Amino acid sequence: MKKESQVIFDRNVAEFVTVAAEFCRYLEQAESVSRIQFVDTTLKLLPLLYLKAQMLPACEQIGDEAPENYVTEETYEVMRLTLSGLMADQDDYLDVFVSDMKYSDQPVARHISEDLADIYQDIKDFVFVFRLGLNETMHDALAICRENFRLYWGQKLVNTLRALHEVRYIQ
Repeated sequence: MKKESQVIFDRNVAEFVTVAAEFCRYLEQAESVSRIQFVDTTLKLLPLLYLKAQMLPACEQIGDEAPENYVTEETYEVMRLTLSGLMADQDDYLDVFVSDMKYSDQPVARHISEDLADIYQDIKDFVFVFRLGLNETMHDALAICRENFRLYWGQKLVNTLRALHEVRYIQ
């Protein structure tokens, strides 16, 4: 087995795939639960997803092209609208970790639904590639997901976690 293929069989990768698949499955079934149940469960899934993402082994993309995306614009929009409807009047929150904030005295509003849909998009694309079972493609999807966590959806996750905490315990 090639060295680059071995990383995809690491225990931490398997655990991340499991949590990632559960996160996606839960969001896909979100319209069938109440807001309080959704918030409670999401408050448990997000920290676990963050922890498992932090434990992913280092790897670099080996292919010339990024793996195929599963989540289309339509799928993304359906997910965002579903979550927006579920969160309703508690969907908005103020984001203080935006670079534009240092140049403005106006708060920057974000939406829990949009942030969760953004995270879902990256995670679902990753899970989709892993289900295909092609080692090199899985390796590249892992490298991309890990990098996107570092640059993009990791911060969205912790911001959304803070907003959901407020919905559940403060308001």
